[in-house]
Amino acid sequence: MTQNLTSMAHAVRMLSVEMIEKAKSGHPGMPLGMADIATVLWTKFLKFDATCPTWFNRDRFILSNGHGSALLYSLMYLTGFSDITLDELKNFRQWGSKTAGHPEKTLVQGIDFSTGPLGQGIAGGVGMALAERMLNARYKDDIVNHKTYVFVGDGCLMEGISEEAIALAGHLALKNLIVLWDNNHITIDGQTNITTSTDMKKRFEANQWLVLSCDGHDFQSIETALQTAQTSSQPVLIDCRTTIGYLSPTKAGTPKCHGSPLGQDEIDGLKKALNWPYDAFDVPADILSAWRDVGKRFVTQRQQWEENIQHASCRTDFWNDIHQTLPMNFNQIITQAKQQILDENKAVASRKSSEQILNILSQHLSFLVGGSADLAGACYTKPTQSTIVSAHHYIGNYIHYGIREHAMGAIMNGLSAHGGFLPFGGTFLSFVDYMKPAVRLSALMDLPVWYILTHDSIGVGEDGPTHQPIEQLVSLRATPNVFVFRPCDGIETTESYECMLQRKDGPSALVCSRQALPVLRTDISENKTAKGGYVIYQSSRQDITLIATGSEVSLAVSVAKMLEQHNLGVTVVSMPCVELFEQQSETYQQTVLGQGYRFVIEAGSSGMWYKYVAGKGLVFGIDCFGSSAPGSVLQEKYGFTPDNITKQILNYIK
Repeated sequence: MTQNLTSMAHAVRMLSVEMIEKAKSGHPGMPLGMADIATVLWTKFLKFDATCPTWFNRDRFILSNGHGSALLYSLMYLTGFSDITLDELKNFRQWGSKTAGHPEKTLVQGIDFSTGPLGQGIAGGVGMALAERMLNARYKDDIVNHKTYVFVGDGCLMEGISEEAIALAGHLALKNLIVLWDNNHITIDGQTNITTSTDMKKRFEANQWLVLSCDGHDFQSIETALQTAQTSSQPVLIDCRTTIGYLSPTKAGTPKCHGSPLGQDEIDGLKKALNWPYDAFDVPADILSAWRDVGKRFVTQRQQWEENIQHASCRTDFWNDIHQTLPMNFNQIITQAKQQILDENKAVASRKSSEQILNILSQHLSFLVGGSADLAGACYTKPTQSTIVSAHHYIGNYIHYGIREHAMGAIMNGLSAHGGFLPFGGTFLSFVDYMKPAVRLSALMDLPVWYILTHDSIGVGEDGPTHQPIEQLVSLRATPNVFVFRPCDGIETTESYECMLQRKDGPSALVCSRQALPVLRTDISENKTAKGGYVIYQSSRQDITLIATGSEVSLAVSVAKMLEQHNLGVTVVSMPCVELFEQQSETYQQTVLGQGYRFVIEAGSSGMWYKYVAGKGLVFGIDCFGSSAPGSVLQEKYGFTPDNITKQILNYIK
């Protein structure tokens, strides 16, 4: 059997280096070094069915050191995943291929998580493992019972996000999480000892992990470690001592094979070392057959699982969670919430309106799971119906992430990518930079993750410029596939949640105020937020259009009323979601914006708004950092008052 494993591992090695060589681009060192580990894991432990990549109860596999993607593509081709053909291997890193430079979830069925930015994979793996534990607590072993395996490199463990993620994984005792560390002592710049002296074993043990070790090139040693990991009561790190570029004649153990093709001479030498006398991309029939058998090992178990779920009493609840099915009376529930806001007619902060809607949603949506980076009391992201998730109680719906925005974003991605949950997490808008890489990956993976971001402007006041976001709205809007909602009152906040719930192909950021906002909307017959921008206040003529978002919409209405005293017709456009407005027809957009003067009012960076002004007006924004003072004082000092804006508009149109 060892000889068979050797040949199977060599097939992984050669396919990996050959596709990299053909592309003249890639990272051969990691696949050469981890091929033995991958072979043992995939042939003896990893539960999957290559004929049904979406089987829900499969083990999840994440290549956190995603630069070694050739390893994963080789494994998927060999085991028979239909998306990864031999032609796809030959088109590695080329235009239109599914074999992208790093694993991309949206391109290939069977890739569980997009990786590339180091550390995001291990943190996402924590989210996946947590999702499994939470669903297992609800639906028990017959329905949900699998593990999450993560390959990591030194770079993943150097990135700060890894510390946040492993700390929470240990705290939550995620025993179904097994991380295999490619401990090859090499990074691009050289030996790891030039940058770190960390005792990784002590680090993980201090975070309540079980740490095991193995020789990464000894099949029995690898198997023994993985076997021990199966019954751990803690998350597991397996320290796999490897050689980067293993068996490469002159480049093994050096950075030379980290990020560049080996070159044909080196490949010829490698083939001799492996006793591999075959042409490029040629895998002998017996070796390929052995690998294809691996891909079908769990067909019967998968079919039995499908039979079990078909007859399970929890079948409907389970699939409703997986598909995030809304209750039949959901529209009635939302309409009642809007009507209550109208009836009460109170000025409240949109963060408070958000809390009110989350309270309602948490009562009716079992798949909704929330959390915050230790700011629940300020962001209002902890519904009254919350049950806390802990190492002793996974059946909850609220996660205390601690002061760990980096990990929170990536863990939410893992929860979403795993399936079964719609995650939301709260922090201040000014802190979104901590988790921007995770937001970007949410967008890349088309994951419906909610980022609840409060304290949205200089209106936060005394906390000062570090807490007053200026550039963050523009930054989020500039990220493809992120929908940014900045509601002006409780009605728009409720409508924003409706839009977010309907969105299945990407993340949403709900940006909320600290200061109280009056109820501006009186018509709830349709979801106007779904248009992205719409007329919220209108004179008989449209000489001037004021475009505003969030807390500045009420300011725009006050300005409109002052301008009307000068015999001007003024329309106020609320634009809670620029991305949705951009999806509307050109006719709709121009009708809303009008043909007259246009002025934008938003307490943030002004740059993106000039396209809407189109040379016909001004943008009232803030292009410097804020100051520490009461919010009302800052509004005046930065010119966000009806008198100042009215005066400037009148001067402009003279």
